Amino acid sequence: MLNKMRKLILIAAFCFSGTVNGQQLPQFTQYMFNQYAFNPAYAGVEDNWQAVTNNRYQWIGITDAPRTFTLSANGPLRAENLAMGGYVYTDVVGPTRRIGFQTSLGYKIRVSQTINLSFGLSLGFNQWLLDADKISPYHEDDFYFSNGLLRSFDPDGKFGLYLYHDDWYFGASIEQIFHDKLSFLETQVGSESYLEDHYYFHAGYNLALGTEWEIQPSALLKLGLPAPPKLDLNLRATYREMIWAGVGLRMRDAITTMIGFNYQDMLTIGYGYDITTTDLKNYSTGTHEVLLGITFGSGKTTP
Repeated sequence: MLNKMRKLILIAAFCFSGTVNGQQLPQFTQYMFNQYAFNPAYAGVEDNWQAVTNNRYQWIGITDAPRTFTLSANGPLRAENLAMGGYVYTDVVGPTRRIGFQTSLGYKIRVSQTINLSFGLSLGFNQWLLDADKISPYHEDDFYFSNGLLRSFDPDGKFGLYLYHDDWYFGASIEQIFHDKLSFLETQVGSESYLEDHYYFHAGYNLALGTEWEIQPSALLKLGLPAPPKLDLNLRATYREMIWAGVGLRMRDAITTMIGFNYQDMLTIGYGYDITTTDLKNYSTGTHEVLLGITFGSGKTTP
């Protein structure tokens, strides 16, 4: 049974060997600390520049399970209302790897004395890699899996908006806006797989409890049709803007937990652990995620 389960997971990873019916982008438990990773409109929301890295090790105990690394940086420019950022990532699943980078430009307008609205457009490229030498196909003469390392180099981009106040925020973004068709350069043969549009909707609220505590509920809805929607619900408690802990639910997937520390508004360290609730719990001990954030520099942020 375990071998069958591993094979099923591996087959699901080959999202460019046929029509894709699952979400193609990685997920993160501590998404609220790196909103720029999926919404370029977040660039420049904070007064200073921020660099954030996420390292996620999913489904520990299952061979060839996903491993994801991201690094993003964003902040305001000295030119009024403008912001920029950049994002690099790698996502590894068994013999497949996705590597990419994007850079963005954002613009902010004041809606009222306390509410701002920002827009962001991010453009870049990604590369899909498949090491066919690590695969034993059912048909030995299978064309796609008999050509060594297969590559597909494609343009990528996303667009977003972000409405925010000191106490709350709401954002929406669309990823993979070019809906590009994967084409393997070494074989010069296209596939029947596309980079499907992915829609993200996220919101959060900061509720002060006295002078030392804050409660911060947040939600993230991910739509990557025809895959089922994914909804993350989280509740986090913060003490003196320094130490936090939280718990959440990713529907049809996992119970999520997190804990973290913020040092003098300069260094952020976070750890997340997912408790799998699907049948994979019989084969996996859960998912680990480590986050590191650094705040530096400054810029002009008043519209």
